[in-house]
Amino acid sequence: NERTLKIARENPGFVFAAIGYHPWEIRKEEVEGNLDFLRKEARNCVAIGEVGLDYRARVKKDLQKEVFGEVIRIALQHQKPLILHCRYSHRRVFEMIAEAGVRKAVFHWYTGPLDLLEEIIKAGYYISATPALTYSPPHQAAIKEAPLERILLETDTPVQYKDLVSRPKDVLVSLRGVARIKGVDPAEVASLTTRNATGLFGLDAPSPFR
Repeated sequence: NERTLKIARENPGFVFAAIGYHPWEIRKEEVEGNLDFLRKEARNCVAIGEVGLDYRARVKKDLQKEVFGEVIRIALQHQKPLILHCRYSHRRVFEMIAEAGVRKAVFHWYTGPLDLLEEIIKAGYYISATPALTYSPPHQAAIKEAPLERILLETDTPVQYKDLVSRPKDVLVSLRGVARIKGVDPAEVASLTTRNATGLFGLDAPSPFR
């Protein structure tokens, strides 16, 4: 988080920071310190994330939900959108943010049920497309179902996707995957997803697609 904020400060208008508290990283003795960091630095970022729940993680579910609930409160207080990690917990994450009144959120690398995706879209939330589109049927199905107006592009760098160790430039892999699945020109995907991102995160970045 500190490194991300530093890079954003050094590259204004080109790099925009999101800071989070990933459920894999929750340690009971560190919770208050990490939450205090988010409270202090939330004003210096454009989003809070990744945050959420992971029901395959070793961290106890009750502790994850307690931390996520507090993170939601921080995001609401500072009017920041959430970037959501919801592995094997899609429904519960959706319920928690909806019940709390969160209006802006993106479900990172969505592979969950399509009936829930319909609710996510209806609620005005987004999902993101990753290079996993090259091989993941559940991810492909979600991107096929979601309207372009509710899709963002990402890489989850430096995650490894089979033979690809992703880098920021591999957002083009995500872009081409969306274009192929949707049957539209990559330039249209670039234009719409850029508009989606600038709107969701409140950016005023120059864009070649405007």
